[in-house]
Amino acid sequence: MAADKRLSPEDRKRKADEGADTDQKQDESEEFALSFADGKYLSHLTGCRSVENYERLNFVDEGTYGRVWRARDIESGTIYALKQVKLSKESEGFPITCLREINILLSLRHENIVHVREVVVGSSMDLIFMVMEYCEHDLKEVLESMKRRKQPYSPSEVKSLMQQLLAGVNHLHENWVFHRDMKTSNLLVTNGGVLKVCDFGLARQFCDPSHDYTSTVVTLWYRAPEVLLGDKRYSRAIDIWSVGCIFAELCTLEALLPGKGELDQLNLMSKMLGSPTEEIWPGMSQLPNARKVKFSKQPYNFLRKKFPTTLTNNGFDLLNRMLTYDPEKRITASEAMKHPFFTEPPLPVDPSLIQTFPVEHNRRKC
Repeated sequence: MAADKRLSPEDRKRKADEGADTDQKQDESEEFALSFADGKYLSHLTGCRSVENYERLNFVDEGTYGRVWRARDIESGTIYALKQVKLSKESEGFPITCLREINILLSLRHENIVHVREVVVGSSMDLIFMVMEYCEHDLKEVLESMKRRKQPYSPSEVKSLMQQLLAGVNHLHENWVFHRDMKTSNLLVTNGGVLKVCDFGLARQFCDPSHDYTSTVVTLWYRAPEVLLGDKRYSRAIDIWSVGCIFAELCTLEALLPGKGELDQLNLMSKMLGSPTEEIWPGMSQLPNARKVKFSKQPYNFLRKKFPTTLTNNGFDLLNRMLTYDPEKRITASEAMKHPFFTEPPLPVDPSLIQTFPVEHNRRKC
């Protein structure tokens, strides 16, 4: 199996767009796969206000799918995040990944999912911006700051953040959407301790029974084993595997499975969780890439040793059920929210009491 290489933002976008094209060909009836010119979804983009209604205060970040600024609504004075949609191939029309992201975010309303206020346009139709609620931090930068300060989240804070994350993911899944790129940098945290899922560039609606989907999804360290083994009929369970990796990272401030490539990622899983077998994961041997990988015989689960004191038995049970090889046996977001881990002491702290840090990017200039 070819090892993953560190890709530039442009290469990651190209791969994601190729995956989106695969999704579109595999399910032409899927609503977000309609062309921009079709008009059915132009209601979100027609009659848009101008981006000149917002004053850009400072640059925040640039991701695979666009640049983000902190901006002020000139009329109300409210601060928002202004995300410019990146259009790389204008001749091919509006990117399907961007159309999906806009439609999904405009259709979802939940405290733990970033809210899109409106779509605004610049001086030409290739300058399109999403106006989103502004959150001061992403979870990745918070964890990096904690590691430098040697000041980790308390167990009560971890529980509160996990409750919020599961609530957001459960809302997605209840609305037949999977995110397909859950990771710490795609989770925002406000100064009020509220966690919000963001960056829906790879998200899409799914159906039951499942269709074939692209396998070029999820950042490597958070990628579920079925995706690594080439399963194209994956389910919402791939998000739960990613949530499990995030849970572990909240506890240790380190990535649980920092693989250097797809093969190394599978080897790390095998060493930590035991080797996957047909006995514990029926149908695994039939997955497209299963014959290309030879797992060493390692029958033991060493996950508990990674958390000797940071997780109670209930906490470990929840994590272990999130990181179950067989996606059919993996815990769901709804089930996880009801897990006894959240009702045993110490109880989850109110989000407003979660520790916060200075906002670094507010000092950057445009």
